[in-house]
Amino acid sequence: MINVIIVDDEPLAQDVLETYIEKIPELNLVQKCNNALEANEALKANDIDLMFLDIQMPQLTGVDFLKTLSKPPLVVFTTAYPNYAIEGFELNALDYLLKPISLERFMKAVNKAMEQIDLHRKDTPSHSPGEDDETDFFFVKADKKLVKVNFPEIVYIEGLKDYVIIRMENSRVITLQTMKSLEEKLPTALFKRIHRSYIVNINKIEAIVGNMVEVMEKNQAKHLPIGKNYRDELLELINRNRL
Repeated sequence: MINVIIVDDEPLAQDVLETYIEKIPELNLVQKCNNALEANEALKANDIDLMFLDIQMPQLTGVDFLKTLSKPPLVVFTTAYPNYAIEGFELNALDYLLKPISLERFMKAVNKAMEQIDLHRKDTPSHSPGEDDETDFFFVKADKKLVKVNFPEIVYIEGLKDYVIIRMENSRVITLQTMKSLEEKLPTALFKRIHRSYIVNINKIEAIVGNMVEVMEKNQAKHLPIGKNYRDELLELINRNRL
């Protein structure tokens, strides 16, 4: 997840950005700030990756506020005044959005931020999912909040166009993202892609029936199809653990 704050003294501008942020699963809106002082406290209290910063604000402008930060997050300036663009880029701002901001232009700025953050994280040593014994969960955005999902509780994951349904034995979580992006967050020792629309928890497999994987959902047998492109890898896994 990419942690984001909005810094803008106009409620309408905040609402527009919040609406856009909610459309992107990888973005987590931590706080909406009305001025630079609130933003400064938010940066101290949270690990912020990206800041949407208005330039024209009372007391302290966005430009002057950015100058006070020794280690700022990535910054995207937002303003109704195009004459500030040059100064903004001189401060190493990632992008400069002119109000009213369109979703297309917003997405372009976010994609820039994702590329920068991804490069930074690749250069920073970290554990892969499942390598740290304490990391047996992740958080996904659902119903305008971040929902904790424990890996061992997942039975299978189903992809439906732009949505993913994470199915547990007695509950489910629906989140707006692709199967590929979710699969990358799962520990490979525990989960296996068996179909373009299904990922299964290996420990939850009850049986292999023909071209189907049998799992239990709500105390009933559920059969998931095995795609031909995934069958060989699945059978190899099964044979390694076969008596």
